[in-house]
Amino acid sequence: QVQLVESGGGSVQAGGSLRLACASSGYSYRRYWMTWFRQAPGKEREGVAVIYSGGGTTYYADSVKGRFTISQDNAKNTVYLQMNSLKPEDTAMYYCAAGYPVVWSRPDDYKYWGQGTQVTVSS
Repeated sequence: QVQLVESGGGSVQAGGSLRLACASSGYSYRRYWMTWFRQAPGKEREGVAVIYSGGGTTYYADSVKGRFTISQDNAKNTVYLQMNSLKPEDTAMYYCAAGYPVVWSRPDDYKYWGQGTQVTVSS
């Protein structure tokens, strides 16, 4: 019933930009914290940014502060991640997740996940 679908990934050169989108359906998304995670080969899945529309709250991983911006379009039930000044270290599969986490950056705290979209940044 609850569906999350990511899009917008691709390949860019270092310093470039991408905008990811997560379209949601099947639930009232204002009830959930919605988070972007990423996972690179051989690394643990890590939280990138989270937004809670009900409280107007956002948080970011230290590694992306000042470069990434999370936002929502309530009319479209879509969460965005604007990624600027991309670095090779940002290369990963990016996932959208929804839940009511105790700790926003812990993957196990989220119930619903999208399929992921690949971001590759070359030097």
